[in-house]
This record gives sequence, structure tokens and C-alpha cells, in this order.
Amino acid sequence: MDKTLPSLTEAVAGIEDGAVVMVSGFGGSGAPIELMHALIDRFRATGSPGNLTVINNNAGNGQVGIAAMIEQGMVAKIICSFPRSANSRAFIEKYQAGEIALELVPQGTLAERIRAAGAGIPAFFTPTAYGTELAQGKQIQEFDGRPYVMERWLKADVALIKAELGDRMGNLTYRMAARNFAPIMAMAAARTIAQVSRIVAPGGIEPEAVITPGIFVDGVVAVAEPVQEEDLNRAEAHHP
Repeated sequence: MDKTLPSLTEAVAGIEDGAVVMVSGFGGSGAPIELMHALIDRFRATGSPGNLTVINNNAGNGQVGIAAMIEQGMVAKIICSFPRSANSRAFIEKYQAGEIALELVPQGTLAERIRAAGAGIPAFFTPTAYGTELAQGKQIQEFDGRPYVMERWLKADVALIKAELGDRMGNLTYRMAARNFAPIMAMAAARTIAQVSRIVAPGGIEPEAVITPGIFVDGVVAVAEPVQEEDLNRAEAHHP
């Protein structure tokens, strides 16, 4: 099955209002900037999709990527570990104005909630956050004399991820630390779209080198020279 998509515009065309969208990246490493900017362009042209819930490690920086999505008013809620970072002005302003909701999740718990969804595990117990505000309203159980907090899986309608190499069947590899959340997000989403630096024919990736199997990927779009969030922010770029 050929999963290649002809353009970024077509890649984001199926994302609907109110969708839960996972976005890969650890800061700018592995962030699919071009997919996010294509989504912003669609929103500005059509007014859709809006009212999104975005799941990412942070809440964006500067005026590009997730920060630009927040600034445009597309995001109703952010689920992340680090809402404040070097230049998270867009999130801070929206949050202080009551225009965006925040679900704060410890980083390891965030990763495990996503992984659990991909593995079909509806809930798990962790000692992280016990005794803090983040545990309020959650089930607490004791194991071997230690209290644990129950956390639910974290699913998404769509995952937007960035990979290095992809074949036409959706098999993916990643470049170094850019791998981060992408493999588990691809498993936890009902639909996964990957931007890749290069698309090769089936067999062009050695089987043992595949990180994300194509069964978890619904579309791949080529972005030959992807931009880096940090470079854009150093240049004080903004989108649009």
C-alpha cells in the first residue's frame, strides 16, 4: 500500500475541529514544523480545525510551531510537561487570559500514558505525583507498602510526527534524539502522519533499522530540507 502524500496541505486535510492531536518533539528536536505550519495555513484559510487539544512535551517557543498554533487561537487545551520554557509567551498570554486549558503531566508519566495507549493498557500505577495537586481526584493504591497513583492511557485522533527516512509503506527511521516521542505517538493515535526528509521504495530501509513499522503510519509526506525550531527562533521568525 502506497502511503505517500503529494503535499503538506493534503497531509493535514483530514484533521477536524475538536481533534486531539499529538505532536512529536523534545523542544525543537523532532518537531514537525512544516506539518504544523500547514495546519495553521489551513486554519487561516478556512477557520478549521480549531478547538484542538494538543499533546506535546512543551507548549511551544517563539512564534512558530505549537506556539504559533496557540497564538492563532487553534488550541483549546494543551497536555504537556513543560508549559513554560525559553520563550513561551504565546502560551503564557493565552493561559493568563483564560483562553487555553492546561493539563500538566510529569514527563515520564506523559510518555508512559502515551505508550500505554499504544499497547492497549487502559491504566497503570506510578508513584510519581503522589501527595501533590496532580494526584487530586485520582485513585490511589498501595503496593508493597508504597502509595501509587493511577494514570489513564492517553490517546489521540491524529499524531503529527517527524522522521528522517520513510518508505512508501510508512516504515520510518529517525535521526538521533529526534526519535523521542514519535514512535509511541504513532502507536497511540488513530491516524499518524509523518513528514520525512526522504521517501524510498519498499526495501530501501533495512528491516532491522525500522523504528516505527508502517502499520502504525497512515501517511508520509516528503520535506526535503526541514527547518529547525531553534533556528527559526534565533532569526525571530513567525508563522504566518
